[in-house]
Amino acid sequence: MGERAATLVIACGALAHEIVALRKINNWPHMDVLCLPADLHNRPQKIPDAVRAKIRANRGSYTSMFVAYADCGTGGMLDVVLREEGVERIPGDHCYEFFAGSAAFAEMAEAEPGTFYLTDFLLTHFERLIMHGLGIDRHPELLPMYFGNYRLLVYLAQVEKPGMVEAGQRAAKRLGLAFETRVTGYGELQNSLQRASEGVVFWQN
Repeated sequence: MGERAATLVIACGALAHEIVALRKINNWPHMDVLCLPADLHNRPQKIPDAVRAKIRANRGSYTSMFVAYADCGTGGMLDVVLREEGVERIPGDHCYEFFAGSAAFAEMAEAEPGTFYLTDFLLTHFERLIMHGLGIDRHPELLPMYFGNYRLLVYLAQVEKPGMVEAGQRAAKRLGLAFETRVTGYGELQNSLQRASEGVVFWQN
């Protein structure tokens, strides 16, 4: 019996560190990871076509594929692409939900609808992705336009690291928001990648 071909995970660049860590922790050497640019977070309308292009470019090289995105602001268009291509993704509307868990996230959203969330990646790259990516560093007058309806910043920590809570507090202060932190671990990302690693075939040649 021939060796099973690798699974390809097509992932958001904002999840690269977590996926590589999980691949190492769980010993998934047969899993290849291909990341799209993290700044697609700011242009979610481009995600579906970018994912489709990677699926089609790599279809002949893998037994199975999995997409490490939630809906991520595509308004259901990513799911349209994935149904057409026969590939599954992580359940949920966004990474905040699958890290925190759907029930816990729903409770947080109900408690304070005006909440802005940051993950390890987004907090580490806060200046580049938020302040610069949204143009606030160059045009401070945009701050109330983007964040005027928010009241709270919640940092969802995948891994507890020195200095990150303090960085979250500084980010909240810059945005004029109250601050909370919650340690989530890898949440549904771990569970979804485990299923993909077990040879679940979403399409076959």
